[in-house]
Amino acid sequence: MAEERESMEFDVLIVGGGPSGLAAAIRLKQLSPDAAVCLIEKGSEIGAHILSGAVLEPRALDELIPDWREDPPALATPAKDDRFMFLTATKAWKLPTPPQMHNHGNYIVSLGNVCRWLGAKAEALGVEIYPGFAASETIIEDGQVKGVVAGVMGITKEGEKGPNYQPGMELRATYTLFAEGCRGSLTKKLFETFGLRAGAQPQTYGIGIKELWEIPKEKHQPGLIWHSTGWPLPRDTYGGSWLYMLGENLVSVGFVVGLDYTNPWLSPFEEFQRFKHHPAVKPMLEGGKRIAYGARALNEGGFQSIPKLVFPGGAIIGDAAGFLNVPKIKGTHTAMKSGMVAAEAIAEALKQEARPAVLGAYPALLEASWVWEELRAVRNIRPGFAKFGFWGGMINAAVETYILRGKSPWTLSHHEDHAVLKKAAEAPRIEYPKPDGVISFDRLSSVFLSNTNHEEDQPAHLKLKDPSRWKVVNFDTFASPESRYCPAGVYEAVGVEEGQPRLVINAQNCVHCKTCDIKDPTQNIDWCTPEGGGGPNYIGGM
Repeated sequence: MAEERESMEFDVLIVGGGPSGLAAAIRLKQLSPDAAVCLIEKGSEIGAHILSGAVLEPRALDELIPDWREDPPALATPAKDDRFMFLTATKAWKLPTPPQMHNHGNYIVSLGNVCRWLGAKAEALGVEIYPGFAASETIIEDGQVKGVVAGVMGITKEGEKGPNYQPGMELRATYTLFAEGCRGSLTKKLFETFGLRAGAQPQTYGIGIKELWEIPKEKHQPGLIWHSTGWPLPRDTYGGSWLYMLGENLVSVGFVVGLDYTNPWLSPFEEFQRFKHHPAVKPMLEGGKRIAYGARALNEGGFQSIPKLVFPGGAIIGDAAGFLNVPKIKGTHTAMKSGMVAAEAIAEALKQEARPAVLGAYPALLEASWVWEELRAVRNIRPGFAKFGFWGGMINAAVETYILRGKSPWTLSHHEDHAVLKKAAEAPRIEYPKPDGVISFDRLSSVFLSNTNHEEDQPAHLKLKDPSRWKVVNFDTFASPESRYCPAGVYEAVGVEEGQPRLVINAQNCVHCKTCDIKDPTQNIDWCTPEGGGGPNYIGGM
């Protein structure tokens, strides 16, 4: 098919229209106005696939666009009241707010709106932006990345060219930046091709599930930032909640579960629904209406899990590399800064007559920036919970924060999330209450609110590397955990009562969270990029 494709040439190609990709594009045009910069995004528009809590620390944004407060993104609400709670089944105890979680000077935002706003800024500077353009293949020639193939459409489920077939385009560039976000489909192949994870700790992940509510005006406290830990999660499972009040009567409420949990019966979606019925939470939502839903995985490995960032012809930026500050519960500012630093390295490289293939200046500049210092200081907090359990992790976090101040002479390690599941017969079964349709909901009604859609005739973007493995491993040993960890009802074990279990994959429900690619016990599920424009279409408040 390659001979049918048209080709476009750029100085810089950016794959992904999230905060890091857009920040890189803007910084490049600020430094090199004549550079040809192209950004492609698999979502139907910029912001369509963006999901986060989110509280924005504006440090990187202040550096990128110093006067941004004169024309801020929609729904940017100044943070006012921090609360950090420990929950039991019936009580909520206020804890001291750790210094990393202080939010004075920060903003509660819709990250999708922030990206739409950044996209407009980038286009105004001359960046070519192509939404609905999914990158399906990396172009590698003579050991060097030369760009990507994007926009392939109309391949049938049988792998043949359908009546609406489009071969896509080769988007070629001197430098390609991969800003795909967590567990990017092309990025994970780059890790393998160029050995980029050699010497790094395994990445560890969480799944974040979010709902947007509109509540009565008398209950709305603009700027309230409420976090919790503890119930309903068991003590050996990392996670917690957020509840942020922004805009006009809007509440962002969500739950994060570390994907290193061990009980295959656990369902992050159901834990979230159960959480909303807590006596301290339910009154804040009662009388309101749920208006949107979504989910995504997030990198939690931090400093010790950062891969090698450069390869011949390009670099990895943002959450694709894993710059989330877990104790701070923020990663937008570090993702943006990584994109800006990469742009600065590229701007210098473009000035050279013999442009270097490897952007060696990018890692060096990043290590000299505040990103490196910030992530290094908190590197032992997240793995402390995996090593010492909940209470030991809390003590370790306090020691690291208040006594050692991030300068401990050791670095704790991570493990592969998919390798820690217990056998279903050895783990306590969890019975979840049925949703009431008022505070708690089922998966399918939730997916409906994500506006998710995939063309039915396209090949499934969720593939089993070895279909025979599902029955003997996933079902017989782990009782089909994918039917519980997926927040969108994609995976269904059917025929169980008849004694003939088989797996049904409802790929059209997929909200692109990537959890299945991460948590499958034998890494048998491969999440591939679907046709451009498919997936969720999150509304402006998400």
